[in-house]
Amino acid sequence: MTGKELSKLIAGQVCLHACMAGMRMAAPLMALREGYSAVAVGVLLALFATTQVFLAIPAGRYTDQHGLRKPIQLSVIAASAGASIAVVFPVFPVLCLSALMTGGATGAMVIALQRHVGRSAQDPLELKKVFSWLALGPAVSNFIGPFSAGLLIDHSGFRMAFFFMALLPLLTWFLVRNAGEWPATAHVNDTSQTKSTWGLLKEPMMRRLMLVNWFLASCWDVHTFVVPILGHEKGLSASTIGAILGAFAISATLVRLLMPYIAKHLKEWVVVSGAMLFTGVLFGIYPFMPSAMAMGMCSVVLGFVLGSVQPMIMSTLHQITPENRHGEALGLRLMAINASSVAMPLIFGLTGTFIGVAGLFWVTGALVAAGSQQAWKLRPPS
Repeated sequence: MTGKELSKLIAGQVCLHACMAGMRMAAPLMALREGYSAVAVGVLLALFATTQVFLAIPAGRYTDQHGLRKPIQLSVIAASAGASIAVVFPVFPVLCLSALMTGGATGAMVIALQRHVGRSAQDPLELKKVFSWLALGPAVSNFIGPFSAGLLIDHSGFRMAFFFMALLPLLTWFLVRNAGEWPATAHVNDTSQTKSTWGLLKEPMMRRLMLVNWFLASCWDVHTFVVPILGHEKGLSASTIGAILGAFAISATLVRLLMPYIAKHLKEWVVVSGAMLFTGVLFGIYPFMPSAMAMGMCSVVLGFVLGSVQPMIMSTLHQITPENRHGEALGLRLMAINASSVAMPLIFGLTGTFIGVAGLFWVTGALVAAGSQQAWKLRPPS
């Protein structure tokens, strides 16, 4: 795959993902302004991930069968239609439907792109490089979507913001429509392997990878959930708390720019296990940070550490999974991440009531540090 082809795929990913990210900001804001409760807004936000939990594995199977363009085409239609109905009927039930449609479309698109890009790589080093570049897409779209939606809401109203979000997926199709397809993979008849997607988890390496992936995804959720509460307890302003979280996002993006060069010198299991140990240490000291500046510095370092992991996880997944089941494996991973994003905030809220927000950091840090042993076992046999 040439650099031009990869850049078009990344730009297409940015456009469709930005549609979902913009809707995820605009829809809850509209619900709040219409007088809906925080609980209702929480449900609305959860719906963006809920569809991905249930559709990830079927989307992965569909991608294994049909390649790149058909799944992208369906994702574009679903995302654009999901945002469009909010233009015509900007009411809470329709916003919930929009959340389901744009969230599900984004998940299906991500699986198709990750599978396609992974198949283009010729060796493990190239796998790490292409997934490092591809990981930049969501980081960019998480800025473009909410920022453009916010500007349009302030100057032209919610309907114009929803309309712009509906146009973005069309740009995705314009960019991806001429992408080359890889030859279909032959179905592997292996009586030792169940046809069920869950049969993938019979492989020890896959179980370890999924466990490690869950540990690391939980760390992202803990940081996003706890920092606002911790900042509030320390008397920090909303803008300061936002800056701390923003510093985390920026550093996680920057490290992905460096990963293609770091990948030449470090193996996947080394990066992942090291990141888990370092995250455990950072979570241990985070609650003791005395000022906003200290929290911000801790957040920057944590962003670098956690941001380095995804390309390595994706590279490992493609190496340990049969080629004809890459889409299923990607769907299984996406399902686990989104199930965590739906369930973990509730668990954090209940747990934090008993052990406090500092306790959440410490417990999660201890668990992820202990889990680094599983990451080290991802090392392939010599």
